[in-house]
Amino acid sequence: MKNWLILGGGILLVLVGVVWTLQGLNVLPGSAMSGATLWAVLGPIVVIVGLALIGWGIARRRGSSVG
Repeated sequence: MKNWLILGGGILLVLVGVVWTLQGLNVLPGSAMSGATLWAVLGPIVVIVGLALIGWGIARRRGSSVG
């Protein structure tokens, strides 16, 4: 059960990070975040953290199914 939470959190972080990046780059206009360099920098960082969580969750799933 905990692995699904880790994977779900990772997927959510990746999605949020992509949206933040696109808003920061002004690809998704219409918010206060649009065109702001802060979000263009923070977005990819959040994506990397999300990908790390996904990788960790997958590794835990594989490790727990062995045996």
